[in-house]
Amino acid sequence: MNTFTLSKGHPDVAGFFDPRTFSVQYVVSDGATRRCAIIDPVLDYDEKSGATATHHADELLAYIEREGLTPTWILDTHPHADHFSAARYLHEQTGAPTAIGRSIVEVQKLWKELYHWPELAVDGSQWHHLFDDGERFELGEMEVKVMHSPGHTLASVTYLIGDAAFVHDTLFQPDFGTARADFPGGSAHQLWHSIQAILALPDDTRLFTGHDYMPDGRQPQWQSSVAEQRRDNRHRLGELSEAQYVELREERDRQLPMPKLILHALQVNIMGGRLPMPEANGKRYLKIPLDALEGARWSTGDVS
Repeated sequence: MNTFTLSKGHPDVAGFFDPRTFSVQYVVSDGATRRCAIIDPVLDYDEKSGATATHHADELLAYIEREGLTPTWILDTHPHADHFSAARYLHEQTGAPTAIGRSIVEVQKLWKELYHWPELAVDGSQWHHLFDDGERFELGEMEVKVMHSPGHTLASVTYLIGDAAFVHDTLFQPDFGTARADFPGGSAHQLWHSIQAILALPDDTRLFTGHDYMPDGRQPQWQSSVAEQRRDNRHRLGELSEAQYVELREERDRQLPMPKLILHALQVNIMGGRLPMPEANGKRYLKIPLDALEGARWSTGDVS
């Protein structure tokens, strides 16, 4: 894994919370050029009715128009298991290219088998660009660095933009802990090393997470710092060894049911946010494999 230092700059970061999926979408902009990137956008989906909508993605577009911004990238940090990506929709609305980490092809191969989907292309061609670990690109006058951060998924990446790091589901707010690592292709050992790479960034680096589950009923939060995570994270990141952390993470994961949308969302998100093609009657259909996630804990309620 590459050693990373932050580039100069203090991007403007606007977070948008989706209470249905506890997800956070971001618009990150360079104040000098008004160029922006959209990170982890949400396409609305109601699993009970099968309805889709673009309310949350349209909220991003309204903000971008209001602020006079120009989208230059639509970025996903990983293939999400708890909501649909709106990357494709936002590309159609803005023309901005979509991108994700190159290891998405490994996730595609894994889920191609789980879905029995022989026609699925597993080359990442559903996105306009696949980022390598350590790759750099421009957002206005600021440099963006890509850090491969596997563990939660095989394809997770962190985007480093100025003094900000978008750490997706690797870290949550300190009072909630860290991401699960029991999805297909996940690894608590890899997650530990990805966390250590993030904690090696400067103490005042702003960390932006992909979800917030509001423990004890507090209001949603999504920003912390490296120093806060090292000092205050409930999973004791500043003191546990790798072996101790893996034991803690795996014990916690054994208690968690799968996200309620994992089988719905992955078949959309490994396609870059594309919904299934309409069939002869004009309707789109999801394919839900039965008994595909062997050993998954049963949910006793409506758990996301």
